[in-house]
Amino acid sequence: MMKKISFFLLLFPTVLFAQINTDRVMAIARNALYFEDYVLSIQYFNQVINAKPYLYEPYFYRGLAKIQLDDFQGAENDCDEAIQRNPFVVGAYQIRGLARIRQNKYDEAIDDYKIALKYAPENITLWHNLTLCHLQKKDYEGAEDDLGKLLAIAPRYTRGYLMRGEVALRQQDTIRALKDFDKAIELDRYDADTWASRAMVRLQQGQYAEAETDLDRATHLNNKNAAHYINRALARFHQNNLRGAMTDYDIALEVEPNNFIGHYNRGLLRAQVGDDNRAIEDFDFVLKIEPDNMMATFNRGLLKAQTGDYRGAVSDYTTVINEYPNFLAGYYHRADARRKMGDRRGADADELTVMNIQLDKRAGVSTNTSSTNKDLADNTDDEETDEDGKTRKKSDKNMNNYRKIVIADSSEAEQRYTSDYRGRVQDRNVNVKLEPMYVLSYYEKLSDVKRIVHYHKYIDDLNRSRALPERLRITNAESPLTEEQVQKHFAMIDTHSGAIVTDERNAVKRFARALDFYLVQDFSSSVDDLTQVILLDDTFYPAYFMRALVRCKQLEYQRAEELQNTTATIGGATKTEVNAMDYDIVKSDLNKVINLAPDFVYAYYNRGNLLTMLKDYRAAIVDYDKAIQLNPDFAEAYFNRGLTHIYLGNNKQGITDLSKAGELGIVSAYNIIKRFTEQ
Repeated sequence: MMKKISFFLLLFPTVLFAQINTDRVMAIARNALYFEDYVLSIQYFNQVINAKPYLYEPYFYRGLAKIQLDDFQGAENDCDEAIQRNPFVVGAYQIRGLARIRQNKYDEAIDDYKIALKYAPENITLWHNLTLCHLQKKDYEGAEDDLGKLLAIAPRYTRGYLMRGEVALRQQDTIRALKDFDKAIELDRYDADTWASRAMVRLQQGQYAEAETDLDRATHLNNKNAAHYINRALARFHQNNLRGAMTDYDIALEVEPNNFIGHYNRGLLRAQVGDDNRAIEDFDFVLKIEPDNMMATFNRGLLKAQTGDYRGAVSDYTTVINEYPNFLAGYYHRADARRKMGDRRGADADELTVMNIQLDKRAGVSTNTSSTNKDLADNTDDEETDEDGKTRKKSDKNMNNYRKIVIADSSEAEQRYTSDYRGRVQDRNVNVKLEPMYVLSYYEKLSDVKRIVHYHKYIDDLNRSRALPERLRITNAESPLTEEQVQKHFAMIDTHSGAIVTDERNAVKRFARALDFYLVQDFSSSVDDLTQVILLDDTFYPAYFMRALVRCKQLEYQRAEELQNTTATIGGATKTEVNAMDYDIVKSDLNKVINLAPDFVYAYYNRGNLLTMLKDYRAAIVDYDKAIQLNPDFAEAYFNRGLTHIYLGNNKQGITDLSKAGELGIVSAYNIIKRFTEQ
């Protein structure tokens, strides 16, 4: 009954603000934030703010949640409030700086990072973002000064060398840029960006074979970056490898289907090899993105004429001529198309126009009919094309360059680094990591690649009994709750609390409330309920399974808090010790699940994950072996067993397992295989 009353106060904070346990609500809110349940975390932070508006922490963390939801103005406002209450919190300046960057307020962001660096002069993230702000403002001297200090603090920081190389490139100093990119490769040869950056210099220098080799490495390490394939296509094009270039454009468009340059250039190359119909498809796509792109319109007209669609060709030519009335090639090709469709009078008129324009040009007479008409046929800008005249910048509107391959404008190319701002205080390791543990939940993220419904007879029978309000799913792809779902589960906790009062011995009803508490990230209450379920029915294995999972998440969060306290970037957190005994309790629950349900494959898998976290790799492999024995198509078990073998130094066995995981739908396995396979 007490639990019902205490949660009533959480649900209705307008009743008695001061009486809620703000420390507990704050802990739940930060827990939700850590596990990326941003909408839910904001609601909890709101409760703390309403109860104790003088605290800085709920404003700061609410701002952090808002920035993850792209509410940059809201994040900035919350950081303002946090700084007003405590002007010495480094993280508040860091997050406000990031929010300001996303609103193009670079000067204000620079001010924030400079203040933060007074309190944390060795914070690499602050120096990184400050440098990128100066790059955005084209303050190269300021950026170089930042990088000098950054690399003095962290001489092995690869991104620092990449950024310094970018600064040198923008100052046309390719020799210095190449030196920095070489250094970045020396420090981290497994970072695709290091190879891609050096490739860009070599493309500028005309060293196309060398650029292709570097881009081979970049695509080998990261096959999800369309720009790598676009750039390698350019290197191959300059070496007259048209088929290879088209293959790269094909792959780039699989990765990024709406890539303008990919479609435009593939259309040109398809036209060159006579694949006219598919070239038309590419230009159709380009014109959906940019309906007023006259070069794409003209190229499509040429292709329509090639395929016998003279009426369609004339329509495209006319569109271009209306925009550029002195474009000779437009009249010439329209005349040809008109003649082929039997319109001799129209063809003669176009040929006469061509002759008059040519005569006027020789006589030095302007042929513009209106001040609003564009005449870019004569607007040749040497800076828009490369030395051999095979390419043009995307922004080049000179119609005479309609056959040239498109390359990104300088402003677009510069985004390679300026989009790499860093700001999440709770950033976790984004390198190689295990597939997550399995959980019992009502919600699951949908995957375009994997569409497996996980099954166990006991869970299916539980669902058929309709003892729970919704269908229980076995998943390791949890979905954050929407605002409506959050309110729904708050209400369900109250409903279940009432049901428990009238039927205290019903284990399933208490289990249902435990799931609600888990979904709203109140892990302590969830564990309490799960413990009560086990006391009521010690054979109900889902309670042991979920209690192990919830406790493991609590420990993960506590370890993250310890790490954050160690780095001391943000004050106000209470240090929590995590020791091996805490994990033994989790392991004990999983052991009990296996004793009660030896065919429940997910218990072996979760225990394998736990053992891997504890670096007991050989025992973990035994559990993954058992999981795979029970389910030979268990992709995540193959993936995690593969990583565990690699941790033990057994790369060959690890790569075999990762290959199987990739075959079963975990596409990230292929990137890891590339990382651990030498060319």
